Amino acid sequence: MRRIEQPGTGTPERIQWVECRGRAFSLTLPGGVPMLEAVRSGFAAAGFVSGVVMLDGLKLAPFAYVMPALSKTPEHAAFYSETFRPERGARIEVGAMTFGQRDGAPFFHAHALWVEGDGKRSGGHILPDETTVAETITLQATGLDGAAFTAEPDSETHFKLFGPVAAVSGGAGDGRFFALRVKPNVDFCGALEAFCAERGIREAVIRGGVGSTIGARFVDGGVVENFATEVAITEGRIASGTGGFEAAIEVALVDYSGALASGRLVRGDNPVLMTFELVLEAV
Repeated sequence: MRRIEQPGTGTPERIQWVECRGRAFSLTLPGGVPMLEAVRSGFAAAGFVSGVVMLDGLKLAPFAYVMPALSKTPEHAAFYSETFRPERGARIEVGAMTFGQRDGAPFFHAHALWVEGDGKRSGGHILPDETTVAETITLQATGLDGAAFTAEPDSETHFKLFGPVAAVSGGAGDGRFFALRVKPNVDFCGALEAFCAERGIREAVIRGGVGSTIGARFVDGGVVENFATEVAITEGRIASGTGGFEAAIEVALVDYSGALASGRLVRGDNPVLMTFELVLEAV
């Protein structure tokens, strides 16, 4: 399996996880409001401080983003590009967000593909502090009750990354949910299949899903060779069948050349590059 050597030291446990409760809700983001504040207030109104959001259809202006890039130093295995600021904003086609806290304040991690105001299709990593909601929209979100994504320094990748931590339950959720972070150089589908099998979860739906893979291999034969990507899950499910657990995960991504790709990931051949955050709902 493909592997990228990271600059630091990892931990033996390759999935960081917290079991919790949760609830799907409709998140309305008002136009003209900075994106981070719009998300924060919408989650707070629903009784949550962390969770995930699907971004399909969201219009942004002003809008700033970065793409994956090669690292210029050995401090990181890959890095970010310069900041891009499309003059006429963009409309997201597909995208996902993890919402939580960084340095004691609200923060989000979001990857998407979009169409810019001049018609150019692109994708990447949305910058929370420089992006505003252009038009009011209602999105599908999932709030976490008893867990929260918190950005902390990661000794393996040398980035500050979102990971789930236990949090006080506010009583706003129900059901059986898991907040996860999958770490580098493990097969993404296989890690989730094993996670479900070990916990007796017969079927789970993926909510949200933001991260990176070492290139990509798709079921339809499509291949992304460039190793540094920014990935959003568009749909995903893990279920047990006659042959054991199988993950069916649809993603959209951009690589460091700016090329876009989408499709269903091949099981057993899509290792994580830096990180992958998501929420699993047992159904």
